[in-house]
This record gives sequence, structure tokens and C-alpha cells, in this order.
Amino acid sequence: MDLGIKGKVAFVAASSQGLGKAVAMELAREGADIILCGRNKETLEKTENEMKVAGVRVLALTGDLSITKDRDQIIASTLKEFGKIDILVTNTGGPPAGKFESFSQQDWDKAMQQLLGSAVGLVNGFLPGMKNQKWGRIISITSQAVKQPVNNLILSNAVRASVVGLMKSLSNELGEYNITVNNVMPGYTQTTRLTKLIEGNPAIANVTTEIPLGRFGKPEEFAAAVTFLASERASYITGVSLAVDGGWIKNIL
Repeated sequence: MDLGIKGKVAFVAASSQGLGKAVAMELAREGADIILCGRNKETLEKTENEMKVAGVRVLALTGDLSITKDRDQIIASTLKEFGKIDILVTNTGGPPAGKFESFSQQDWDKAMQQLLGSAVGLVNGFLPGMKNQKWGRIISITSQAVKQPVNNLILSNAVRASVVGLMKSLSNELGEYNITVNNVMPGYTQTTRLTKLIEGNPAIANVTTEIPLGRFGKPEEFAAAVTFLASERASYITGVSLAVDGGWIKNIL
């Protein structure tokens, strides 16, 4: 199936490792030029070198998307190099685990800037180009927790839900410009973050008994779903929150 992605320009946030890296790699395999970004320069350069094998243009930018100055510089560098982007994948590492009383107001403010602020800033930066060309894909990597809260992850449960509200509202506003806006909700997937969560709470390793498919997901399985939503083939899908969780979420809708 030709996904119609070849020659498109895709910005994938937090893409030096984990789910962001998997998504960027899959988009590159489909022929999209890629903008990578991450906080760790060494890790980012390693990913950049891996991705060049796909034969597409790759721009790697170092910075923290939760910091306004860094984010503005990353957006400016992207637009200077490519002029515009076609596909925006918002993404960020998860905030720390813990219960409500574990966190200060400063922790909440940081989580809001990390998850919601970074998404708002990236959309603000890249939306004008999408509107001008009347084509765009905005996809937010959220979490299964927005549909079914995960114990001991109150920061993620609360703030990621606000990102879903943002994206659903944007899908209503941007349809007339042929811009689709969707969320993709990863379940328990084999990433560094999952490893750290298991280290903090070994019981999580047994959660596969709650997953109908009986195992953790693979990053490339998640990336395939995001890549489809970024494609021309998904041109009539907008405003949805797609779970890639092996069936862990138990609600009907």
C-alpha cells in the first residue's frame, strides 16, 4: 500500500529514543524527510546516523521543548531548513510516577509545560504552513492513561487528558484546511520508560495478565499506527484517540 508519505516533511518531537524514535524511523522508511529533536546530543546524533540509511533528509536539533527559548529555536531552525512541515508528531517523555501528595505545585507546573505547553508551542509554530498549503497531519502521542487512569501516575493521567482536549478541539477547527488532528495512545510498550516504571514498581511486570494479547507492545507496532494516521490513506480520520495497547483499555468507546 502506498501511504502517500514520500517527499513529505515530518517533525517528530522527543525522537532520539523510545516511541518517538520508532515513529521517526517508520516515517523515514516511507520516504518522509525527518526532523529529529531531543535533549541528549550524543543520543540524538546516534539516531540521526541510523536514520540516514533510509536515504531521506534528516535534521537533528538539540533542545528541551518544554523551554520556550529552546522550542522557538528548534522551530526556527526547522523552518529555515525546510520552509514548512507536513506532519507534526507531538511527544514528550512522561512525568515522574507518584501519588497526589507526592508532588508540589512546581511539579504540576513543570508537567503542564512539559506535556501541554510543548504541544501548544509546536502547533503554533508549524500550523501557518499547513494552513497555507491546505494539507497537514497533527498527531499527539499521549497515553492509554487518558482513557483509563494508571495507578501511581497522577501527573500523566491528569495533564495528558488536557492534551487530548486540545487535539480534539483543533480537529474541529482545522478540518476546513484539510488538516487532520488525532491522538495515539500507547499502552505498555517495551521502552526505557517502561523499564524504569518496572524498576520502581516490579508488580508492573505482571500487568501482561491484564492485556488480552498477553504481552507488552513493540515500539515498531506503535509506530505503524502513527504512520498510517500521518498518511494520505487516513485522510478521512480526524478527532480520534486510537489505542495501541493490546486491548488493555476495557471501556467500550
